[in-house]
Amino acid sequence: MSYEILTLPAYRAVGLKWEGTFSEIIPNLKNVIKQSEERADELEYKKNPMVQLGLSYHVVENGFVHYAVYEVSEEQEIPDGMIEIRVPEWTYVNTTHHKGTDVQKTYTELQRWLVNSEFTALREDGVNYYDPYMPIKHEHYPVDHDPDDPHFDIYLPIVKK
Repeated sequence: MSYEILTLPAYRAVGLKWEGTFSEIIPNLKNVIKQSEERADELEYKKNPMVQLGLSYHVVENGFVHYAVYEVSEEQEIPDGMIEIRVPEWTYVNTTHHKGTDVQKTYTELQRWLVNSEFTALREDGVNYYDPYMPIKHEHYPVDHDPDDPHFDIYLPIVKK
């Protein structure tokens, strides 16, 4: 696997939010992601309509908060039932999970890279995270991905050790 360090500018995203435990993921999280895809046309100011964002924050014990969103411009109003999230400028390690490979293996290799690198996962001040290795994970899905065998880019916010 290859890894790239890059800084992404701050951005605004709008879509749907899911919060729950790992045992509640199926079918609940998949339903929220599907609903976000189905409602994407309500977002007329998407910056990259070909990419759905999956932003996960491990702030729930034995679970996480997940935002199934699209990056939008400031002109975008928030449709009924949707939420807004603002992501600050952060430095990330970026890698790709490839179709036909095990997602857990991809994340295990990323964690190994992180442990052996000069970086550690970013933790926002004043936020209690339950995942010691990857408290924040951002995934960028092409809209034509296969939900049963996805390929996507992973962006893990990092800071120097």
